[in-house]
Amino acid sequence: MKTEKTVTEAIAYRRSVRIYKPDEEIDTEVVKQCLENAALAPTSSNLQLWEFYHITSKDVQKKISAACFNQPAAKTAKQLVVIVARKKLWRTRAKANLNFLKKSFGDKPIEKYDSKEKFAISYYKKLIPSLYFDFFGILGLLRYFVFFMVGLFKPAYRQVRHSDMRIVAHKSAALAAQNFMISMAAIGYDTCPMEGSDTLRIKRILGLPGSAEINMVIACGVRDPEGVYGPRFRIPFKQVYKEI
Repeated sequence: MKTEKTVTEAIAYRRSVRIYKPDEEIDTEVVKQCLENAALAPTSSNLQLWEFYHITSKDVQKKISAACFNQPAAKTAKQLVVIVARKKLWRTRAKANLNFLKKSFGDKPIEKYDSKEKFAISYYKKLIPSLYFDFFGILGLLRYFVFFMVGLFKPAYRQVRHSDMRIVAHKSAALAAQNFMISMAAIGYDTCPMEGSDTLRIKRILGLPGSAEINMVIACGVRDPEGVYGPRFRIPFKQVYKEI
């Protein structure tokens, strides 16, 4: 077994690989372990509004590759991973958090909870529903107006519209995707996150509901020497780093 790279080494090794070796397979169980690392990524309010579809079926891979316009990364990949944002699952995920919290607080009546425990329970029973429940975007606009007025007098949370909550779910999903890709790089596997795809077709292929949203499709394999398109380019760090 290969020695696992350090975090810094894995980050430096990771590139968007667009062509994979045709004669070198990757271990499905090892990829699954990397997806378990993805599930440990930070996530807004610990709601974990994500799902990971690990595509090992060659028939399904061909269909998804076609939906990704048969770009080289998708066409030559040995396996694919589809990261899906599931904002609409907020109720079940909030309930799961509540159940976990109550269990960790011990078997005692609510009146015995201390102030921190009561706040945590209230967070998932009241605050999360007030942010995520919406009706055709109308409630989100009303929340935005209320928080805008509050913000005239003191700091206020402003990402409360329907579109804002979608972004929150996608940010968490993207953090999970990065965990996955760094984990793959650490063991010498390669990936390529792809946004160029027909997401509606991919949802149909995977049997996803209309409310699910494709965050990204990730090609997986072992890099071919021609798979990295040139040296890495980054804007000079001094242009993007601001110490205040």
